[in-house]
Amino acid sequence: MTTAQTGTPPLRYAGLTLDIDTPQGTVHAVADVTLDLEPGEILAVVGESGSGKTLTARAALGLLPPRTRTRGAVLLGGEDVLTAPPATLRALRGGEAAMIFQEPSTALNPVFRVGWQLEEGLRAHGMTRRAERRARALEMLRAVGIPDPERRIDDYPHQFSGGQKQRIVIAMALALRPSVIIADEPTTALDVTVQAEILDLLRHCREEFGASIVLITHNMGVVADLADRVAVMYRGDLVEQAPVEQLFAAPREEYTRELLAAVPRLGSGLGPSGEARRITAIPVRSAVSAAPDAPAVRMSDLEVTYRSGFGAHPVRAVHGVSLEIARGEVVGLVGESGSGKSTIGRAIGGLEPVSGGELEVFGDDLRRLGKRRLREFRRRVGFVFQDPAASFNSFMTVEQCISEPMQIHRLPGGRAARRARALELLDAVELPAAFADRFPFELSGGQRQRVGLARALALDPDLVIADEPTSALDVSVQARVLEIFTALQRDLGFASLFISHDLAVVEMLAHRVGVLSRGELVELGETERVLHHPEHPYTQRLISAVPVPDPEVQRLRRAGAGSPDRPLLDANGGLA
Repeated sequence: MTTAQTGTPPLRYAGLTLDIDTPQGTVHAVADVTLDLEPGEILAVVGESGSGKTLTARAALGLLPPRTRTRGAVLLGGEDVLTAPPATLRALRGGEAAMIFQEPSTALNPVFRVGWQLEEGLRAHGMTRRAERRARALEMLRAVGIPDPERRIDDYPHQFSGGQKQRIVIAMALALRPSVIIADEPTTALDVTVQAEILDLLRHCREEFGASIVLITHNMGVVADLADRVAVMYRGDLVEQAPVEQLFAAPREEYTRELLAAVPRLGSGLGPSGEARRITAIPVRSAVSAAPDAPAVRMSDLEVTYRSGFGAHPVRAVHGVSLEIARGEVVGLVGESGSGKSTIGRAIGGLEPVSGGELEVFGDDLRRLGKRRLREFRRRVGFVFQDPAASFNSFMTVEQCISEPMQIHRLPGGRAARRARALELLDAVELPAAFADRFPFELSGGQRQRVGLARALALDPDLVIADEPTSALDVSVQARVLEIFTALQRDLGFASLFISHDLAVVEMLAHRVGVLSRGELVELGETERVLHHPEHPYTQRLISAVPVPDPEVQRLRRAGAGSPDRPLLDANGGLA
């Protein structure tokens, strides 16, 4: 008899306390959390980066960092995960509960094809027939919206965009149809249209299979759209829990009210109140050079094509894109996963070869720059990568990660000056100085993202390419990071290409917005015009998919949407 039939909570936290011993001292990560996940419920756990929400969720599968001391109990299917033997844990993981991890690049093995990785869990849980495993893997890839799954199933993770990798991780978690799904930021790397599909997919798993879901997220629009109940965490404490309508309408705690007030809303300008924020910039160390009348970036009919080692199956990621970025201008670039946003950013930064068209940055044709000139050019470009965990060297401390660009480009002043600058940048992104001596794996996802932003600013660049720089940040920290970014852009005058799937964030920062679809620039114009009076049908669909941080509005939107034409699973695991 299942937990849903007996009414017993499929997941129960009873006084969970987690203390992590580190060289810098003991981190009191989670303090006496008592919380039940009801049968068939979607429970959202929200809070700032470092609040303990991810550790609380991972404790349900016994996935805790080394040197973690535990107290209390975590009951999954009646078993205490904290004291269960390894054999019991193996049976629980995947079968009773599965996890959708926050960072897909680290969850996928780069040396195995995605089809093999999807089949691995099925094989470990007794599905012995290869044809059956492959058929299920193909069904899951279709269900999460991977195009041409019959061909892509044999591709490697690096051949997919960040959003597509996230969808593959979701497919892996859903393959065995577990009774509890723990989704740790499942839509972080996804554009709003695919996000809507994934939310429908998770909702369908609850409705058809009776699955209970723990949703870890900082996106309050997703919470309003999907959750039945919300638990709010702050510095390891569970400060408030309530039904979703009640929490949004009448939050009890001051911290919850501040969290909801910080949520960016499309159409709200600089913030929820519509008022300009007070901005504090870090000290200016350089000024923009070169002729002010020439654009920082000029591309004309840009083409970028990916080829395999043997030249087979070329993929034209970008074709026919023409765009200029003026000095001191912020241009937002939005579109679905796989539309070519990150590819354009990498090409501008000299990290991706151009196969056709023209691309000039600071007046230089990147296709004709020699190695020495290319090195000098990269000194003037800062890059915030989409996935901070994959862009850091795990053997380097946070200080070394931030200081590395200064060391590579041989900035004067020596190690003491580099450390002082690193500490200054940590303060600018609101991380304590003590984090300088930690390693990236000791930080939360949002904290690592802030370190990535600090590293991009280390050389005071003339051009900043920001690829989803706030995707892993909770709303309160996101607001502060955007203030810092705006202040730096205003004081240094650098140009910026801001790549994001969060249209409200783009509205806050960008002077102009470009919309990409399948490698083509379908719309370009002033931010106000594009986001509030879109002309292209694709842009209109993109904006209509943005979740609103209001449960009542989201319910009305879903009721009026009818039956969306999206791939979903039926009760037998096939396509509906």
